[in-house]
Amino acid sequence: MTLKIARIALFTLLPAELLLVVLLVSGVPVPAPLIAVAEAVVAAVLVLEAAVAYRLFRAARRGGSDRRAALREVRDRLVPDKVARLIGFELKGTHSLVLWAARRRDGVPPGAVPVSYFREETFTRSLFLFAMVVEAAGVEVLLRGLGVPHGLRVLVLVIDLYGIVIALAVHAACVTRPHVVTAGELRIRYGAFFDVRVPRELIASVRLVRNRNEEGFIRVADGTAAVVVSSQTNVIVELTEPVTVVRPLGRRAEVGTIRFFADSPEAVLAALRPSPEPALET
Repeated sequence: MTLKIARIALFTLLPAELLLVVLLVSGVPVPAPLIAVAEAVVAAVLVLEAAVAYRLFRAARRGGSDRRAALREVRDRLVPDKVARLIGFELKGTHSLVLWAARRRDGVPPGAVPVSYFREETFTRSLFLFAMVVEAAGVEVLLRGLGVPHGLRVLVLVIDLYGIVIALAVHAACVTRPHVVTAGELRIRYGAFFDVRVPRELIASVRLVRNRNEEGFIRVADGTAAVVVSSQTNVIVELTEPVTVVRPLGRRAEVGTIRFFADSPEAVLAALRPSPEPALET
C-alpha cells in the first residue's frame, strides 16, 4: 500500500511542480503561503520516496541481490515500466548524439556487418528539423512582440530547443544503431526504440521483397513483426521457431516472421548467406 501511495505521489507531484514553476517564471503573482505549502508537500513526498526506496533496497539485499541488482529492483518497483522505457529512450538518444559526433556506432563488434536503414528518411527528417527551428524562432519573435514576460519566453524557448534536440537524437540513434549481422546472430533495430536479436540457427530463409504500404514504424500482428522505414520494408526473415520481440512501450510478443527495411538489402542477404565449405586438399 505504501509503495502504491509513493508512486501516485511521485507522478502527481511532477506536473504540479511544473505548473508552479511556469506561474513563477511568467510573472504571475503566487501567494507566499501557497509556495510554502507546495515546498512542504515536495519535501514530504521526497522523504516518502526515500523511505520506500530504502525499504525496497534492504528487502532486495536480504533476498540475496547485490547492490546493482537491488537498485534496479528499486527502480522497477517505484517507476512504472512505460515511464522507465521513455526515460531510457532519452538516455540512449543522448548517448547516440555523442556517438554521432564522434562518428562511432553502437553494438557493432569487429568482423560484424552493419546495415544502415536511415537514408530513406534523412530528407524528411531534415525538413522537419528545419521547420522546428523556424517555428522556435517565429514563436520567440511573436511572444516578444506581444510583450510576454521574459521568464515565460525563456521557458517556451527551452521547450522548443528541447524538441529540436529530441528530433536530432532520434536521427542520431538511427544512424549509430544499424542492423548488425554477426557470425552468431542477426540484430534488427530501429534507433533506440526497438532491438531484437535473432540467432542465425533459427533463420529458415531470407527473402528480398519490397512492400511500400506498411503502416506505423514497429508493428506486430499475427506472429509477424514489421520494422518500417518510410512506409517500407524490403527484407523478410522466416524463422524455424518464434522469438520474443519487445515493442517500444514494453509489450512482448512471439513472432516467427520479421519484415524490416535496409538501405542495402542485398548486403543483408550476402552477410547471411552460408560461407562455402573449404575445399579438402588431396
